[in-house]
Amino acid sequence: MSSDFKSLVSPLPWPELFVYWVLSLGSHLYSFYQLHKFSKEHETGLQREFQLENGLFKGFKRDPSDFEWSFWTEWAKKSLLWTLVGHGILSRLSTIFHPRLKVLVLTVYDFMAASSVLGFKGVGVLLLHLSVAFSVAQLRKPPLAWIANLLLLSTIHIQPLQDIQRGWYSTEEEYYLLLFSVAVCGLRFISFSLEHCWSPLDRGPAVQLFWLFSYTFYHPFFYNGPIITFKAYAEQMRKSTEESNGGESALGYALVRSGRVLLWWCLAEYMIHVMYMHSIHSNETYMEILPPWALGGLALALVQFFYVKYLVLFGFPSMLATLDGLVPPKLPRCVSIMYSFTGMWRHFDEGLYRWLIRYIYVPLGGSRHGPLYKVLSTGVAFGFVCFWHGGLDYLRYWALMNWAGVLVENCIVSLLASSCLRSLVEQNFSLAMQRRCIAFLCAFSTAMLILSNLVFLGGIHVGRIFWKRVFVQGWSTIAPPMLAFLYCFAQVGLERTSLPS
Repeated sequence: MSSDFKSLVSPLPWPELFVYWVLSLGSHLYSFYQLHKFSKEHETGLQREFQLENGLFKGFKRDPSDFEWSFWTEWAKKSLLWTLVGHGILSRLSTIFHPRLKVLVLTVYDFMAASSVLGFKGVGVLLLHLSVAFSVAQLRKPPLAWIANLLLLSTIHIQPLQDIQRGWYSTEEEYYLLLFSVAVCGLRFISFSLEHCWSPLDRGPAVQLFWLFSYTFYHPFFYNGPIITFKAYAEQMRKSTEESNGGESALGYALVRSGRVLLWWCLAEYMIHVMYMHSIHSNETYMEILPPWALGGLALALVQFFYVKYLVLFGFPSMLATLDGLVPPKLPRCVSIMYSFTGMWRHFDEGLYRWLIRYIYVPLGGSRHGPLYKVLSTGVAFGFVCFWHGGLDYLRYWALMNWAGVLVENCIVSLLASSCLRSLVEQNFSLAMQRRCIAFLCAFSTAMLILSNLVFLGGIHVGRIFWKRVFVQGWSTIAPPMLAFLYCFAQVGLERTSLPS
């Protein structure tokens, strides 16, 4: 819906825009302050129940309850940060001294880095999956490729296999790292398989296997993404061996981007020191007694932390990929200026969005064959995302909410674009008033978007309590001012959309 509205966005008077900016920023800060106050008031109980850690900042505790942040932070300290730095150094050296060998050198290093962390048994699982995907792809039958790769992905959920793989490692974190690797590599195997079915490389099987091997084990994207397609990886990597970037410009870029990632990391750590949002949302009692402003602060803090977290998790790998000559997906866009489900999917994880469009939405017909195919293609895409994330109950609710949200937004956009309604609107509303009406509609979309994100980040109970407190119990006291502030957020987001990309 964001791109569809871009042509409808007209300028507003600057004092009006200034008010929207002030109210948006002020509501963020005040709700965060209220959540901070609640966190400090209940710090003793949270410490007893969730084992808050001693903070990096004096006088503060640290909330370690976000599994993903704690997991990747620990792995970065143990080995991943250092192996990523090693990849970057080796890439620059090979680019300077022998660029034509860069892909081979990096592939060998990346495979050794994966083996050092996952062990040979863990890497053996990935090599087995790679072999099956490659073999089935040689038949050049997309349905067979999909069946084989979905079966490979489903092995993650087979309990006997889980027990065997857990036995290979001394800690649960090592086993989870294997699971994440298998899941992300599964997307790469599907990408290679379908690209090979549609348009195979003009090389023999040995060269194709090498490029699949290099693509699979590419270290910056290996464990957690972001996702790029096999076609983009192979083309850009081949091109990078024929060009060389200046050493000084590369060093300057690396220093600036590393500094930005460090600032994002500091911001994420600061957030979990001053607001214990992850511990609070894990306890329904705290959720029920949160004051209204602190409840809003909790919702904003959870989604903002998720955004900053992925700036860090995608930021450093994307920097290394750029230095390697790849064009990584854009980093996530700030969630506070996301005013639609469609925009969230397009601009938060751009790599996954492109992957879904290329391999699921377009092949199933998309919007080219009428509304029914569009509904089906969108539903299958969300169904796959749910399956890929684990297929748990709360993920099914989240996927259904997003599917419904995207469909409703598309219906509204189609309705507004119809010649009859369009001419009626243009005759009776100024361009500025049309934008205000769009922002009003977007406020409701944003409310549902935040609700769906709360289900994804906190589970069904968080979404249920938020819905009950805001839209059932607080329909006359909490919901109206919340929608007013979301209207301001939408106006800020529309202003951002109107700027050149």
